[in-house]
Order: sequence, then C-alpha cells, then structure tokens
Amino acid sequence: MSDAFDLICMGRAAVDLYGEQIGCPLEDVSTFAKYLGGSPANTAVGVARLGLRAAMLSRVGDEQMGRFVRAQLLREGVDVSNVSTDPARLTALVFLAVRDRDTFPHIFYRDHCADMALSEAEIDPAFISSAGALLVSGTLLSQEATRRACHRAIAAARASGTRIVLDIDYRPVLWGLASHAEGDARFVASAVVTAQLQPLLAVCALIVGTEEEIRVAGGDLDTLAALNNIRSMSSALIVLKSGAKGCVAFPATIDDGVVSRGFAVDVFNVLGAGDAFMAGFLSGWLRGRPLAECCTMANACGAIVVSRHGCSPAMATRAELDYFLRRKTSLTRLRDDVELEHVHRATTRPPGFARLSILAFDHRSQLERIAQDEGAAFERITPFKALVAQAFLQVSKGRVDTDTGVLVDDRYGEEVLAALTGNGHWIARPVEVPGSIPVEFECGPNVGLAIRTWPTEQIVKCLVFYHPDDAESLKRQQLERIATLTTACKETGHELLLEIIPPERATDDAQTLVRALSQFYDAGIRPDWWKLPPSTDVGQWHELGALLDRRDPWCRGILVLGMEADSEALEASFRAAAREPWCRGFAVGRTIFADAAAAWFGGRLSDADVIAQVSDRYRHLIALWDRAQATAALSMASSPSDHVSPFEKATSP
Repeated sequence: MSDAFDLICMGRAAVDLYGEQIGCPLEDVSTFAKYLGGSPANTAVGVARLGLRAAMLSRVGDEQMGRFVRAQLLREGVDVSNVSTDPARLTALVFLAVRDRDTFPHIFYRDHCADMALSEAEIDPAFISSAGALLVSGTLLSQEATRRACHRAIAAARASGTRIVLDIDYRPVLWGLASHAEGDARFVASAVVTAQLQPLLAVCALIVGTEEEIRVAGGDLDTLAALNNIRSMSSALIVLKSGAKGCVAFPATIDDGVVSRGFAVDVFNVLGAGDAFMAGFLSGWLRGRPLAECCTMANACGAIVVSRHGCSPAMATRAELDYFLRRKTSLTRLRDDVELEHVHRATTRPPGFARLSILAFDHRSQLERIAQDEGAAFERITPFKALVAQAFLQVSKGRVDTDTGVLVDDRYGEEVLAALTGNGHWIARPVEVPGSIPVEFECGPNVGLAIRTWPTEQIVKCLVFYHPDDAESLKRQQLERIATLTTACKETGHELLLEIIPPERATDDAQTLVRALSQFYDAGIRPDWWKLPPSTDVGQWHELGALLDRRDPWCRGILVLGMEADSEALEASFRAAAREPWCRGFAVGRTIFADAAAAWFGGRLSDADVIAQVSDRYRHLIALWDRAQATAALSMASSPSDHVSPFEKATSP
C-alpha cells in the first residue's frame, strides 16, 4: 500500500449559503455568504489545514457552483483528482441561518444532486489503496446507487489494508424522514437507517457519532444500550461526541471509556463543529498519537468552529490549534480573542509569494496633473491605463513564475480591473482619497460597505501620509480611520496593504519609519502587506525586519515603492532592501510610465510605443530586483547566519 494520502473523504461536496443576518428566521435573511460545504468536504479541509494529505471522492455539477467547490478544495490543498463532473445534475446547495445559540434552521437543496450520483464505476481501487484511511459518510447509504458505490469503496479498502472510518452523519431529512423545513432535525428513530448502517460496523476501524447518531447506528433509544450493541458487532474504536461536554472514546469495552472534557466557549454556530471534531481527532489518530491527545485536539477544533460563522472556512489550522491549546486567557467568546482570530486569518489566506514585481498604476491625481500639463482631457486617462495593462500582460505572459501583479484604481481603471480579476494575477486597489491628510476614503466613511462589493482577491491598498512626530490629534484620527479599514477588511475577507509615507522633516533618521510602523502596531493594526519608501540604508531595512519579527510574524511582507526615483536610485534601494528577508519585492509606477504618459497625452507617442516603452521599463526593474536578490543570496551564503524570516517559519510544515 502506498502512502500518497493520509485520508480520502467520500461523500457530500456542496455549497453552503449562510445567512448573514444573525438572530432572525431563515425566511427573513436577506443576504448570504457562500462557502464550501458538505460534511466530508468540511472534514477534508479540516485535516488538510492540520497538515494531513487529504483527497476527496465525490461528484459536482458541470456549472459555476461545481467549479467553486473544486476550486475551494484545491485552494485548501485537498486532492480533487477523483471529484468527477456530472453533466446532468447540479451541485447541491444548503441554505442556513443562525437563529440563536440553540436554533440553526437549514434547507437542503439536494434533489437529484451531483454528489448523490456517485457510482460504482467511479470507485478506483488503486486510488482507495493509496490512502491510509477512507472516511465514509453515512448519508451515502440513503440511496441505492451511492450505497453500492460506498460498498465497493469499502471492499477496495479492506483488500488493500486501508482503514475504514465511519462518520455516521445522520440527517433524517436526507433519508426522507423529515420535511424540507426540518433540515435541522437531528434524530428520528428508523429501523431502515439502522439496517443500512449496521453491516458496515464490523469492517470499521473507527466509528464517530453524536448520541443521536450512536442510537440510530446501535438500534436502541438508550445510548448505553446502543453503544453495547455497536460493540457487539464491531471491534472499532468508538468515539461518542457530546458537544460542549466533550467526548468519550471506547477503545475496548464500553466500560473503559476515555473521557475528554470539552472547552468552555460561547456558542455562536454549532453547524460544522462535528466535522471539525472529526478533523481534529483524525489529525492525531492517523499519526498514531495517544487517544487522550486525539480527543483533546478534536474537542479543541470543535470549540474553535462553534465560535464562528460558516463551516469549512472556520476550520482550524495547525498553528491556530497550537495557539488555542497553549493560550492563557480564560476568554470564552473566541471571536473576541484578537490573537486567535489573527492567526486564523493569516494562516487561511491563499499561498503567498516569495517575491513580487508589481506594476503600480493606481495613480489618479498624478496622471490628472500630467494630462493637464499636456492639455489633454482627463477622459484620456482611462485608455492610457488600458495601454499600461497591455504592457503588463505582455510582460507577465513571458514570466515563467507568477510573481507579477498590478496596483490599479477603479476611477480610471475600472475596465482594467474587471479584465485582470479572476485570472490569477496579484491585484491591489486603492481606497484612499489621493493626497488626503488625515486619510479619507474615496467611497466615504462607510468603507466596509463599499469594499464588500469588491472581489475578495483584490487587495485593499491605502496610502497614509503619517509621521511618528505628527500632532497627537492628527495621529489619533489617522489611526482610528485605518483601524476602521482594518476591521472592514477582516469582515469582508480582503487583505490590506498599507503604504506609509512620512512627510519629510529635518530631524528624520533611520528610525522614523520604524517608529511610524510601531505606532500602527501599538494601535492593534496589523496589515497583510506594507508598502514603504525606497532607501539605500541597509540598517533601516534590518530594523524594519526586526520589527515585523517582534510584532507580526504572520505579515505577508514589505514591498518597496518607487516615488518616481530614477532607475539608478531604485537599483541602489533594491540592493539594500533585498538583504532583508521580509522585503518581497517592489511596487513601482511613475518610474515606469510617467514619461510615456506625458508623451502620449501630448501626441508624441503612439499606442504601440506606450506599450513597448512601459513593458521595457517594467522588465528592466524586474531584472534589477532579480539581480539584487541574487547578490543578496550570494552575500548571505558567504556569511551564513541562522536568521530565518518568521513568515517562513510560520508557513513551513
């Protein structure tokens, strides 16, 4: 048996549509958040985030929701080679609401859905044998076709020595035992369901269920009697989930259960907690950890998820679980644990970049001045930005890696934004009023409502003219506005890039920028990215790196801006910055396009010439950064040190 995967999760893969209004009936919800859903899919995400090699065995529709499910699984590191596409059936949907801490109404739209068309023919014994364990969802047993597929997969697992895990996953509505409106029903006694579950018990290595699920599997309304019935049919490890109370694991007889207490946390949403529990338990069990440790990890993962909105996006990462288990605070409302939420957000972002070469043309007021100086109408700025975008695509297409990106506005670059979004490019978009001190937002003070309409892949960029020695009232006003923006980005799922430019003062030194960033950190502001002025001071870059080491090891990194410096000056700055591991690259604009803009607005340069000139200068800066990185690598190789960026430590397995 090979070890390509630690776990294959077989069963439901769907889309959850979670009501965003909390405390109202489902029929009164007005907006919904879209997440990956389905119990096995949630568990696959959970184990992948905890460091296991996970694969999914399911079906999705040949439509947008099916592509979303597949993409989300891939994004989380889950193998989808055995997620087939159904040409006729739709991907399943579930509408859910958080009514109160005890009521979570949901409606399953699963009639004739894709994942319940999984067939025997799609079960590849070689794929099953490639995993250490196969997780089977009990819902598959509710229909004849998927039941046959389930039994074929189990037979393949038994033949290859792949351990079989049963998640009882009992939803009466999916067995036709409750009405559509009773999607949240957890138990209806049924001899039919019991008869389908019990033949599987003997071949399982692990059986996991709630009290209600244990009762239906054991065929008795008394939980203890049901447990004894299961034990009489199976030697599997049985794990009984008891919600906030914790769990009990029965490795042998029902009399020798291992009790593991739950964690005292405030419940916000119980949906998905069982899938998180399963992921936490499997992350220990499949690694051969002691049973008590497996239970503790399972309870912790469940506790984390009940504090959040959604199922799969709420799953804990390894770093987050470690933090939760060692944290000292007795705070029970986990959503108020700032550090826990920060670790979760930082460790569930899409993969980062070792380096970035960003063409910044979000300039508005600067291009207006250039156009005005050349006697051109502001309407000409939009087609000029389209030419710059063509130059970017010309350069990025020729790159063998994916380290290029853009910074572009929606005032003059709306069409460019639409064209580039959704194609895998790194994209940032400005939110500030150009030149405003204190910073103001172009959309007005309700910035959260505005960026809610932005695609989540678009990074929110905000330029702040901030000096650490500004008047206290001005600093307070600026920090309060950026804190509001930070909260908005967290709530809408956007990354935040802060560009800090301190207004020049005669007393400025290498510590000025370090002190400025320190004041942002002191205010609880931790952006995903920093964009900072160029400097040839190696010591300053080192100090900035040390600051990130101390204050936010989860930061994405620093980008060096251009400030219209010439190529020679930028090369010197790149050489200094590249020696600091936190510096990921550059985001430069006017150095690349300003001359072309003036000549084009003045009628002295053709469209083709603009594209050629901008692409040449962009390539040149990329070459300068590559050369600076190579030189820095040689220098550090000749003078080795133990320094490793905390970002690199944090993202390593």
